[in-house]
Amino acid sequence: MTSFIDKGLSYVAGIIKASYVQWELASAKGFLQKFDARAKVFLLLFFIGIISLKQTIRAEMAIAAFIFVLAALSRVNVTDFYKRVLFFGFVFGFLVTLPSSLNTITHGEIIFRLVDLPESYNFLGYNIPRRIGITRQGMTGVMMLTLRVVNSVSLSLLVISTTPFHEVVKALKILRIPDLFLMVLTLTYKYIFIFARTVEEMYLAKKSRLTGRVSGAEGRMWVAGRMAFIFRKTQSRCEDVFKAMLARGFSDDIRVYGHRLFRTCDWLFSVFVLSAGIFIIIV
Repeated sequence: MTSFIDKGLSYVAGIIKASYVQWELASAKGFLQKFDARAKVFLLLFFIGIISLKQTIRAEMAIAAFIFVLAALSRVNVTDFYKRVLFFGFVFGFLVTLPSSLNTITHGEIIFRLVDLPESYNFLGYNIPRRIGITRQGMTGVMMLTLRVVNSVSLSLLVISTTPFHEVVKALKILRIPDLFLMVLTLTYKYIFIFARTVEEMYLAKKSRLTGRVSGAEGRMWVAGRMAFIFRKTQSRCEDVFKAMLARGFSDDIRVYGHRLFRTCDWLFSVFVLSAGIFIIIV
């Protein structure tokens, strides 16, 4: 139980560390860091649309290669970057969609046989075939959805990693994104790190008072108690933040000041993004 909590604490500490790494990477002298946040938000929104619309694996692979080149030119640690991307792609892309590759869901040519039943069955009006296996058409669909998740996550992380968060919010505001969405996004982003720091401090306070090992039952009781404490603290923090916002003149809208005009390089980058997207759509 203790080792499991240690691993969890290590992950929480990694989240906190990643927030500071993001600020350092956003100020590095890489390719994407040179351009205006609005151009990078345009890159994100435009290519997310292309990723969702394209229906071929070849196009998704081309988008993945394009994102990889951008990440390499932007001085991103490619190994750590794609560890996170592939984790989300495997869990939310491959594992979630893998059942759809069975011929009970997607009919087609079976390429890997799993089970041979004595006969086919009808269950609640649904036919279960005698031979159950993975179909070529189903596996193609799984690969397509996995690539879409990988491309969407990698592009989002790349833009966020190379752009200060307040610049992203400012760019979204200029692009007429509703203020309600921006406020939810900003408060959620800030609270992630507050939550991670609180969890880390609670565990360190607990560990500093221990002289021996903790049994599994005691550890589970402590974790359950901390979950309830975090829930109450979250409610209290939300009320305090809202009152502080009202005291400072909060008026239900977000105002943007001091945004600069598009430079020539920003326009050229936007044209480059548009051209690359159209090329992928055509091909």
